[in-house]
Amino acid sequence: MKLFVGLGNPGQEYVGSRHNMGFKTIDKFADMVGGSFDREAFKGEYGVVKNSNFDEPIIILKPQTFMNLSGTSVRPLADYFKIPEEDVVVIYDDMALPEGTIRIKGDGTSGGHKGIQNIIEQYGNDKIKRIRIGIGEPPFNNPIDYVLGKPTGDSLALIEDATDRASKALRDILTHSFAYAMSIYNAAPKKEK
Repeated sequence: MKLFVGLGNPGQEYVGSRHNMGFKTIDKFADMVGGSFDREAFKGEYGVVKNSNFDEPIIILKPQTFMNLSGTSVRPLADYFKIPEEDVVVIYDDMALPEGTIRIKGDGTSGGHKGIQNIIEQYGNDKIKRIRIGIGEPPFNNPIDYVLGKPTGDSLALIEDATDRASKALRDILTHSFAYAMSIYNAAPKKEK
């Protein structure tokens, strides 16, 4: 069993914000595979996806803890369902990547992202698989306003494309492998898979 986690902040005021790209991606993945977030526990909204295209059920999770405490939702749910850390994939926004790009990695530091940092702390290591969605550097000196802001115009189009590709990468992790998804989606952006 695998656990796919989209990071974001709960509440209507954060819907569509740059910091909620993990939520947006996991919602698109759920739509693609017929999943839903129909359960509430472990400080999050989650669902169990059973799809004939996949060998095993997948759990999809949106922590409702606010970003900085994401690990307090992820680790207890993973432990309850006996999902080893190598079968957890976390999706989140990243200012260090150009807007509209995605990067899939098997481990690494948090790069200053508080959500993945809290998950790393909960596990005691940085071996968590992740899909990072580039939102670009803030054009001004207040990164908090930037990540909580909502992209429009060309920025929105780039981010919509990136979250589409990230949701397809999740699918391909299941139908092929994590290494396969890295080889396909870490290349230059392509419109369709």
